[in-house]
Amino acid sequence: QVQLVESGGGLVQAGGSLRLSCATSGSIFSINYMGWYRQAPGKQRDLVATITSGGSTNYANSVKGRFTISRDNAKNTGYLQMNSLKPEDTAVYYCNAGIIGPGYEYDAWGQGTQVTVSS
Repeated sequence: QVQLVESGGGLVQAGGSLRLSCATSGSIFSINYMGWYRQAPGKQRDLVATITSGGSTNYANSVKGRFTISRDNAKNTGYLQMNSLKPEDTAVYYCNAGIIGPGYEYDAWGQGTQVTVSS
């Protein structure tokens, strides 16, 4: 069974930085797309950033220039570097990945990691 596990969340002051990681486990041949989403209390889950297997990236306008998504294909791990954090970045951050395994493709989600930015 494929699992995604996020880490690196926490409490930080406005202007600070955090680096989220998304580790994978299970029977994985490769990972197609990877992405980060976030959900604030009472709001829908929104796209933060995505990265393809070839390294092409896409960002929400609200995080462009502040966040950087990356991946280590050898480790099947994804990252989200978050700089210049703002209180409005406070949310639960979820990792998403398109997993390719032996005889299947699977859209996997992690359990989420809390990011809280204080003003």
